[in-house]
Amino acid sequence: MGEFESVALGRVTVYSIVGCPHCVQAKATLGRLGVPVCDVDVGRHPELRARVKQLTGRSTVPQIFFNSVHVGGNDDLQELTPEELQRLVTLVQEEALPADAPPIPEDKQVEESEPDGEFQCERDDLADLVEDLKHANVIGCHRRGLTLYKKSFSGDRLVDWLQKEKGMARAQACSSGQGLLQKKYMVRVHDCGRHAGGFGDGADALYRLLQDEPRSALNAGHTAACSPFAAAELSLLLREMILKLFSEHLSDDGKSVDYKGMSVNPAFERYCELAIQLQRVELLSLSREEKLAFFINTYNALVIHGYLRLGAPTNIWQRYRFFNYVSYLIGGEVFTLQDIENGVLRGNRKGIAQLRRPFSKSDPRLQMALPDAEPLIHFALNCGAKGCPPIKTYTPNDIDSQLRTAAEAFLENDDACVVDSLKKEVRLSQIFKWYRADFGGTDEKMLNWVLEHMSDSPKKSSLQGVISAGKTKVSFLPYDWSTNSTL
Repeated sequence: MGEFESVALGRVTVYSIVGCPHCVQAKATLGRLGVPVCDVDVGRHPELRARVKQLTGRSTVPQIFFNSVHVGGNDDLQELTPEELQRLVTLVQEEALPADAPPIPEDKQVEESEPDGEFQCERDDLADLVEDLKHANVIGCHRRGLTLYKKSFSGDRLVDWLQKEKGMARAQACSSGQGLLQKKYMVRVHDCGRHAGGFGDGADALYRLLQDEPRSALNAGHTAACSPFAAAELSLLLREMILKLFSEHLSDDGKSVDYKGMSVNPAFERYCELAIQLQRVELLSLSREEKLAFFINTYNALVIHGYLRLGAPTNIWQRYRFFNYVSYLIGGEVFTLQDIENGVLRGNRKGIAQLRRPFSKSDPRLQMALPDAEPLIHFALNCGAKGCPPIKTYTPNDIDSQLRTAAEAFLENDDACVVDSLKKEVRLSQIFKWYRADFGGTDEKMLNWVLEHMSDSPKKSSLQGVISAGKTKVSFLPYDWSTNSTL
């Protein structure tokens, strides 16, 4: 009898999400074993999250199965001895897939590929008018009092140009001016407070094209010419696009990112084109759930965009500047990372090293602030733990459940919460120290919050026992600020 190749009868199933470095490392390790690996993206198949948690008792990804044998996460995989790993490989190679094997999506073999073409949109009906206005002899410098307004134009000058060059009647010209203002193609820079938010067609009212505002936002400098997107849809597109790009430039071990290569990837330019559309997105009508999803997704995308343009911060001063400087122009206003986190998502509370609230009472961005701090957002804004939550893009539908899942996943990690029953001590992430007020303000309330948001596990039982014993000591774990850049 001649030689024959062994036929794999089983499979390794990996539950993962896009952009998770721990998932990348696990899949690279599994790929070297010579066994079939079925990668299930639970971000695209959220219907499987509850089942995976039921099977594993965990909320983090990756979760790895050899046939129906649950190994655990990436750390568990890496800690297997060569003998244990070979036993699992043999199981997959020699035994048929059992009936109780972990589930995969029915359409697993026909996953739709992500579109990779040029960014397309429906052009707004005022976009061409704005392009003509840029090159007209209308924009210049105007002084009002002691202030010089560069690249500005008066309301009456705009109306005259629309009448003479575009053949509009005065009423139509004024209506067009109002449309440019409402759609945030232009912003008011001076009007003596006499126009109550509407377009003023007099010489005292000064305006500036939004792209000419002297701002440092990463998506400024070009005009958003598309018909405005729905805010939730746009933030979801941005987050998914940047995550896909991020995952393409992760190293095989999942420990570093080639930001230089990422910045010259043509897909990044398409991302930048899409980010420009944030300029004129409509925010005032957003519900609480829509605001949460929109600003969490936008924040996470902006962090990566900031790394690509400015580099990852490496010391305390650079971090302070990064979070207070890196910004997007959103709905006609500039929002830094600090503004999004502390101004919007924390109900306009002072952040770390901030002397005042992000938004003053007269700041138009105050309308975006949620009425109260949302403590769960701290576990959705980034993923630096040993395991990621099984979701990285958030949707308004069921947002509270998604955030709770992210918190459960975070608290499962030993760099988030460690319980020492003998010493009656609980060591928590620095996040709980920095934002203590969001978690109740006292050690007792903070520990009860953590207990309430843990998934059922031995760690939760240990925490319950320590709290019940009383006089629990609370300390905080060191925070890992190291960069994951390959540069």
